[in-house]
Amino acid sequence: MNVENTKAQMRKGVLEFCILSVLREKEAYTSEILDTLKNAKLLVVEGTVYPLLTRLKNDGLLSYRWEESTSGPPRKYYGLTENGKVFLKELNNTWTELSDAVTTITTIKSKSHE
Repeated sequence: MNVENTKAQMRKGVLEFCILSVLREKEAYTSEILDTLKNAKLLVVEGTVYPLLTRLKNDGLLSYRWEESTSGPPRKYYGLTENGKVFLKELNNTWTELSDAVTTITTIKSKSHE
């Protein structure tokens, strides 16, 4: 069994949640989103993030606006819509429940080994 494949699947499963969380406080353009994810050790590539941002926008969770840049082409800034904020709150609740459950299961000590 390839552990790298399983690790990649686990990262993909939380990527949407992480992107929405990055945009919780303020708008950001794709490079800023990628840098935030990379700084948190969540390694992703542009080819993964761009289609996900488009899907989240098409689902009504994100909006975007263009802003001129002094150092190159205009930048597309993404932000959460009201639906995106509600969706993120739901994901936050689900993450907390899931994280607690996984922590409980993975740290449980078997009575037969005590």
